[in-house]
Amino acid sequence: MDAHPVHGPVHGPVDPDVTPDDVQTSAADHAIVRDRLDVLAVIAAGGAIGAGARYAVGQLWPGAADGVPWATLAVNAAGCFLLGLLMFFVTDVWPPRRYVRPFVGVGVLGGFTTFSTYALETRALLVEGRALLALGYVLGTVVLALGAVVAGALVGRAVAGTREVVA
Repeated sequence: MDAHPVHGPVHGPVDPDVTPDDVQTSAADHAIVRDRLDVLAVIAAGGAIGAGARYAVGQLWPGAADGVPWATLAVNAAGCFLLGLLMFFVTDVWPPRRYVRPFVGVGVLGGFTTFSTYALETRALLVEGRALLALGYVLGTVVLALGAVVAGALVGRAVAGTREVVA
């Protein structure tokens, strides 16, 4: 087991370019974290809800015979749409709230979307020798996800309509 000069024993590779000066923290750094523990708690609660919802989708929609990970594609597209919708409302319509963006955006939608699974499924397609499908999945997901964010914001704008926007 290696030892890091600041953090002690390390159970994995250590970046040799990182020095103790790079990782020193001050009392102010610790105060910032301590003053935001409530935000971390709402993120964790939202993440548990989002991850549970994603798990449920995976159970209800198992892998397809054609090899396309449709459930992951749908979850990521839906999550991106909802994120675009949310971000429109929290930045352009609703008054500032301390917990809305961390709970819903980072927690629920961060836990719901699964770009790590997307990467693993892409790798699995490549290992299976399905490079063209993997490429289509990668590009299709990126285009669909970005389009979903834009669509969510546009739907938010349409729903907000002529209501007064909070500055």
